[in-house]
Amino acid sequence: MKLLGEGFYWNDLSVGDRFKTYGRTISETDIINFVSAVGMLESLFVDAEFRARHSAIDGRPAPAALVYSIAEGLTLNATGQGTGLAFLQMELNVEGPVLQGDTIHVEIEVTEVRATSKMGRGLVRTRNSIVNQRGETVITYTPLRLMAGRD
Repeated sequence: MKLLGEGFYWNDLSVGDRFKTYGRTISETDIINFVSAVGMLESLFVDAEFRARHSAIDGRPAPAALVYSIAEGLTLNATGQGTGLAFLQMELNVEGPVLQGDTIHVEIEVTEVRATSKMGRGLVRTRNSIVNQRGETVITYTPLRLMAGRD
């Protein structure tokens, strides 16, 4: 029986493959729950009066760590269920703000695929662009993942 939602195996991917996730709207609840859970109680995220007087960003910004975390959820649910073995390394660049009410999706391009010395496993690096509803790239990151191989 076919298991629905199964991720990609490393040896089914090729450099240049491209994918796009579904979108997700960032809500006030997302921001409050995240900053409370991780202790990121910075005035920019929890004090509307401070934001109104001092912020360089109009609106309620979401922490980049929250945006990245949601993007990883979108990505892994679409590409790595049951096949992702480990997250090894990445570079991350914040290119613009994400505000409450923005909808993000992730555009993924495979940039490296190679076998490991241990049979049945491979390394896959992608360039992930988090894009808002206006088509603006707000974060880019380049995860290197250990992935299971197809038998």
